[in-house]
Amino acid sequence: MTVPTTDSDASDPRSLHERIAADLRDEIMSGDLAPGAKLPSTAQLKARFDASNATIQKALQVLKDERLVIGRAGAAVTVREHRQRTMRPAAFMAPARPGQPYRWLTEAAKRGTQAHSTLLDVAEVRPPADVSSALDLAESETALLRHQLLSIDGEPVELVKSYYPLALARGTAIMDKRKIRGGTPALLAELGHPPRLSVDRVSARVPTQEQYQALNLPSDLPVLRTLRVVYSDDERSVEVTVMVKAGHLYELQYEFMPE
Repeated sequence: MTVPTTDSDASDPRSLHERIAADLRDEIMSGDLAPGAKLPSTAQLKARFDASNATIQKALQVLKDERLVIGRAGAAVTVREHRQRTMRPAAFMAPARPGQPYRWLTEAAKRGTQAHSTLLDVAEVRPPADVSSALDLAESETALLRHQLLSIDGEPVELVKSYYPLALARGTAIMDKRKIRGGTPALLAELGHPPRLSVDRVSARVPTQEQYQALNLPSDLPVLRTLRVVYSDDERSVEVTVMVKAGHLYELQYEFMPE
């Protein structure tokens, strides 16, 4: 059911074209407008939302900028084939087998996409408070940061910051400013710190300036922020990772077995 829209609505102060884009975005993300499907014509949208042609075009431009739809002059606007990707965090948890690439890369390949990781920095830093708490660090204590950007088919999709206790990282390849074959989970397992438990905390947030630029976001739509704590033997936290991705392009799928 469509809620009547007007240029001025006390209950929703957003401009009319933003509200129209929000309704269409929801239909795209929920699958009512499936990948490859044509959006209703401009005339149909004008009647549905009681809006002018210019307002409809502004709403459609918002969705184009968000990479949800594709439109060309003289052709219908259609939903992108990959309008939203579902990520399954559990598929990346186990360390890669010896000599194999990082599981995030291999899982992307299974979906027919090309994934790439860019290592941005490796440095000793003072982590955010929630990371320090998860690593059980003192207030002024530092940790080792590995900062990378993950891309799929040439588009930036996830900004990743992984933190490690310095006592664990010193003297290992974790400290080196180069990629690690199989990723740090494989290296941690080799060093005698296999993952035994991972705990995710997921929140929706307004993107920071760094996230906005790195992920090439079109607006201040929320990002999904995952704080993942990896525990090894003796319930010791050996890795804490902050992962940020565009909320309108990605969703997370978790699976649970009833006890």
